[in-house]
Amino acid sequence: MLRTASRPRYLGLLVVALALVALGIIAGRWQWSVAHDVARAEAVREVQERPVRPVADVIAPHEGFPDDGSGQRISMRGRYAGEPLLVVDRRFEGQPVSWVLDRFVVEETGANMAVVRGYVPAGEDPPSSPGGTLEIVGSLAPPEAPDETGGIDDGELTSVDVAQLVNIWEGDIYNGFAFAVTEDGGAAAEDVERVPPPLPDTSLQFRNVMYAVQWWMFSAFAVWMWVKMVRQEARREQAGEPARELEEST
Repeated sequence: MLRTASRPRYLGLLVVALALVALGIIAGRWQWSVAHDVARAEAVREVQERPVRPVADVIAPHEGFPDDGSGQRISMRGRYAGEPLLVVDRRFEGQPVSWVLDRFVVEETGANMAVVRGYVPAGEDPPSSPGGTLEIVGSLAPPEAPDETGGIDDGELTSVDVAQLVNIWEGDIYNGFAFAVTEDGGAAAEDVERVPPPLPDTSLQFRNVMYAVQWWMFSAFAVWMWVKMVRQEARREQAGEPARELEEST
């Protein structure tokens, strides 16, 4: 079979097959990228089209996080209380940062909502919170995994661990947290860079995934056809049949 494969005709066919493989891989990767882009665009559009809802219409204190709550924008009226905390070991645009986490007491229920007001460069102290009554619009997010340190060290956490916060904040608490989008009213406070709310599920777009798979199957088919042709020719030679080149020339 190796001798058959090394003939000029089959070497030429191998070059064609490899060119088709390269084409299929490139086209498949492009379709895979499109699948990601389409899914992301749909997720962004979904978030933007969701109306802002009062927090009471979405979640209640100690209630389980709603299945469709991630990314839902909520409105709350209340005030910040206590000292802000830092959620360390985060990154933004490749740079190490810390999230500024504040306790927001919702006026309607008196319960605590953990609010990520923004971020500061790693190692910096958190800015003061605005005083007085505020109207906040935030993007809701489920609680994060338990804090790795098991406690608060000098006002620092490694995750937005609601189970940990309930031990240090008086009163009821919401089983989730919010990324602040806007803060209206209240007293002036130091500026803070907002943390872009994470997008909801951005699963791959099925149609483009199938296009990618088809291109990769096409690549595999090109190699399979070349191997099949070489094997068939090798078997003819072993059986003493005329070579295909001779058959085609007569």
